[in-house]
Amino acid sequence: MKPESELEVLTPLKLLPEEKYRSMFMFDGVWLVPKNRCDCPRLHMREIYQLADYVDKDKLASIAERREKAFVAFRRRYPFAAKEVLVAQPNTPLSYPIQGAEVMPLHTIVIPGLGFHGTYEARKHQVILKTSLGVLNTLADVSEEVVRGRGEKKLTISTSSTELLNHILKHVTYTSTKYLIDAVDVVNFSTRTHLVSFPMTIRQPAIPKLFDPGPDNNIANLVTITTKTFLRYHKLRVLIKSLRQYYPDLKLIVADDSEHPEKIEEANVEQYIMPFGKGWFAGRNLAISQVTTKYYLWVDDDFLFTQNTKIEKLVDVLENSDLDVVGGSVNGNTFRVKIHYEEGEDSGCLNLRSGSYHGLEGFPNCVVTSGVVNFFLARTEESRRVGFDPRLHRTAHSEFFMDGLGALRVGSCSDVSIGHQSINSATDHHLADVEKTYDTFQLNTKKQIRFKLALHYFKNRLKCYTKDFTHFPSPASQHSQM
Repeated sequence: MKPESELEVLTPLKLLPEEKYRSMFMFDGVWLVPKNRCDCPRLHMREIYQLADYVDKDKLASIAERREKAFVAFRRRYPFAAKEVLVAQPNTPLSYPIQGAEVMPLHTIVIPGLGFHGTYEARKHQVILKTSLGVLNTLADVSEEVVRGRGEKKLTISTSSTELLNHILKHVTYTSTKYLIDAVDVVNFSTRTHLVSFPMTIRQPAIPKLFDPGPDNNIANLVTITTKTFLRYHKLRVLIKSLRQYYPDLKLIVADDSEHPEKIEEANVEQYIMPFGKGWFAGRNLAISQVTTKYYLWVDDDFLFTQNTKIEKLVDVLENSDLDVVGGSVNGNTFRVKIHYEEGEDSGCLNLRSGSYHGLEGFPNCVVTSGVVNFFLARTEESRRVGFDPRLHRTAHSEFFMDGLGALRVGSCSDVSIGHQSINSATDHHLADVEKTYDTFQLNTKKQIRFKLALHYFKNRLKCYTKDFTHFPSPASQHSQM
């Protein structure tokens, strides 16, 4: 008898009829067939992390317990993460809505499509409808002998007339009785011999939040440039000079956590001073919180605008696709990462691979992916909903796309690029010292790496994750990416 763990590994293979079809059930070497547990296979990966190894052993049990309690609360708050499966039974005489039946909280609708289309050998029809989150009624003017349970969760219809039955069903109403802004009630619809279920969506419509592009649709009304700086004002000033060469009117927002801030006296530049060394993602949050345009363009403070930095092209992509984020290339390096998440019963597994999924329709130079380089245009509101975890003080970038998986639609275009200032641009001793100091703050210590991985263990409920970037950009373009 094989051990249980080995049987679990073999289970997906049994589901595949022939060897030639097995590649259809793989994602970069990872099985896509559902299992009760997940693993991070070693295969050709450069890096693999078992995240429990980075949690203090004497605290692991209590942290795991708190994590599961937090996960239960998360599932309760976001029930859509585990939808009930509804299976249509064969040859039913009942008609009912399978999609689109939706009611606002504390409102009433007539349930569309209810009907009976069969024959009964019994002397009298009996039809029952049941709900759990709302109550039922009918607008049909019939006696209580025919319809019982008005205004309750169970409505019973009894009649010998098929015509009357369908008249009543045509006018059955559903009333939401709780203020639920996004929930699904499963309604049971049965006769003596048949039972079906259908979803009733309870949803509070969101109020639109629009951004005015102005009468001339000027790019300055659509895009704000954002960056985070620390110590390297000589780099920042070069960035600003190159920006003004091509986009003199665009606003630049700078989040600055230098120890001794230098005031940037430039038109259309807003500089926000932070506590010293507050960190990379805290700076991103601050900068983006001050954006008032539909989009923001994220750049590092040592980037360089060139004639190929065509922001309009990126705007065109977001304006004419369903993407939320679109990246370009830095010095010709287009970093793209595919993120595959597999949820197990006890925790999840994350696999990050370089590459993309497929082309973006209508844009031959663009692809769909999960994460991009540190030069991207993004929808402001969608980015704010995901946010940047301020606990990540130093090198971090992919974490934003990990947190945004399932919420942000990401693309990458190779025909829009930005330059990168030379690493050896500091020519005097003072600037050389600044660069050295900056580098010491950029390097992740073992303690910080351990903290980051332990954070993934709890916050993202991950067991492990792997990274395999076979076409990783050159060191010059890796600035604050991982």
